[in-house]
Amino acid sequence: MARFSPLFSGSSGNSYYIGSSEAGLLVDAGRSAKQLTEMLGRIEVQPQAIQAILVTHEHIDHVRGLRVFASRHKIPVFATTGTLRALEEQGISNGSFVCSSHEMQPFTCADFEITPFPTSHDCAEGCGYKVRYADGRTLAVATDLGYLSEEVKTQIIGCDFVVLESNHDVHMLRSGSYPYPLKQRILSDRGHLSNDVCAEYLPELAASGTTRFMLAHLSRENNTPELAYYRANRSLEKAGLHQNVDYLLGIAPEANMAAQSVLF
Repeated sequence: MARFSPLFSGSSGNSYYIGSSEAGLLVDAGRSAKQLTEMLGRIEVQPQAIQAILVTHEHIDHVRGLRVFASRHKIPVFATTGTLRALEEQGISNGSFVCSSHEMQPFTCADFEITPFPTSHDCAEGCGYKVRYADGRTLAVATDLGYLSEEVKTQIIGCDFVVLESNHDVHMLRSGSYPYPLKQRILSDRGHLSNDVCAEYLPELAASGTTRFMLAHLSRENNTPELAYYRANRSLEKAGLHQNVDYLLGIAPEANMAAQSVLF
């Protein structure tokens, strides 16, 4: 049975578990090693079960615990060449764990087929990941997106489960307290995906066969789970689809204290 657990999501840290109770992968390690271990314990997964860490990009909310957690448990790390170079410059990749560049090419790890795909974000060389489980089910994690590029759409379309960024409400962002340059960065093609853009694309995903959606990387300052959920659900319902019949929609929590897991 395919399993997905959002450990942490948002500007304070991001990490997602993909796998089963016996073995799996982490996408990002954006909280401390202690916090990652504690949250894995909540979902009854031991750190030794982690076969690899897939890094999307080098920003601290995605790699804060990477060096300690990967070296402590001897977990291999995969990322783009640009991301690995940035991690080395930051002193995170220091030879204490194995790093490999997937060069944006599909590869296999344990029982998973992993396909990286490029994303548009203000980082060295960001990517998202599509993961095919041994039973053929597919899941894609696509966050930190300035916009939905054709490369992203090509990879996530038709997946059984899509974790998609719904970072901000545009009105909240524009009227909020962030400095103007930061607002412009978030709204740019190298920033973050808004509730509106995310929601508008969900019906197309549903038409391709996606039945489970999880909205992720919500901004604490410029969004609320209720707003993101309402906008996404409304878009799907306007397309003639029905929650709990045609699709399931969830929100990745900032910290998964309830030990939420999705089986699909």
